[in-house]
Amino acid sequence: MPSRIIVADAQHLFRVALGNLLEEHTGWEVVAEAADGREALMYCRRFRPDLVIMDVRMPEVDGLVVTRAIKREFPCTVVLMLCGYGDADLLEETLQAGASGFILKTSTPRQITDAVRQALEGATPLDQGLATGLLLRLISGARKDSTSGSDPRGPSSVTLTQREVEVLRLIAQGHTNRQIARSLFVSVSTTKKHVQRIFSKLEVSDRTQAAVKANVLGLLDDAEAKGGKWSQNPYRNDHSTHK
Repeated sequence: MPSRIIVADAQHLFRVALGNLLEEHTGWEVVAEAADGREALMYCRRFRPDLVIMDVRMPEVDGLVVTRAIKREFPCTVVLMLCGYGDADLLEETLQAGASGFILKTSTPRQITDAVRQALEGATPLDQGLATGLLLRLISGARKDSTSGSDPRGPSSVTLTQREVEVLRLIAQGHTNRQIARSLFVSVSTTKKHVQRIFSKLEVSDRTQAAVKANVLGLLDDAEAKGGKWSQNPYRNDHSTHK
């Protein structure tokens, strides 16, 4: 079954061109094109897409607002934000809204299709250095909120197996499925199954949101208390462990 995609952009020509580009790829189906935020949410409710490409500035309802609504109703739907420029603060806003990453409107067709493919595979189509810094800021802010008592949620009801915690910790460190498989001495297919179960339990659609949510819920802190290894910088990509 092809991956279902919705394209949401106020500019008709850009929206149609992007839809045509995506339709050229086997395994992808553009099920709807939305001209404003209300249409985007309506089509999501109708088609339950695998991925939405959303202009960050949409008429009627802002793209970030729509993204939050989509992630509340359909947590497994991946959202990629379309931005006219790269900006650290804007990127942080998109991640906080629940997006998996962003695509610049100046990107080449190959860059756009690569980003979509990566997002559908659960990866994060962002500059790794920029993403790392922003994720650490998000986690730091979430922990401060939790410590100050401003987080209204109670204890986490998410239960992970020991192996899933090990996989999640490596996801948070930025490792690929192949690197995780080598580290844990399992096959790549087994690793993919663990990753998908983690996404399902955390109700997220990608590795970025899994890392953020795991830290917010204190799942990796619990692992450390039980003897799990946890580096001070959870996003340091130390390839020396995979020799």
